[in-house]
Amino acid sequence: MAECTHVTEIRDVTPSSTEGCSDCLAEGGRWVHLRECLVCGRVGCCDSSPAKHASAHYRETGHPVMRSFEPGEDWRWCFVDEAAV
Repeated sequence: MAECTHVTEIRDVTPSSTEGCSDCLAEGGRWVHLRECLVCGRVGCCDSSPAKHASAHYRETGHPVMRSFEPGEDWRWCFVDEAAV
């Protein structure tokens, strides 16, 4: 199993939105589950959502680590290493 080599990039962030996916809210879209970037705090929708904004944010910025922004979930994922953090 791969290990994340990007944990040093994780920051103490403030979510860009507490209401939902920042991009979906701006576009009038919908989401399934939410993810938060642990480098900048951007809240985006998961890959099960139509727009997949969390993955798009990674591709646009290179910010490697996100976490689930769902109540009761505490897992993290590194896009680069494709590994749990």
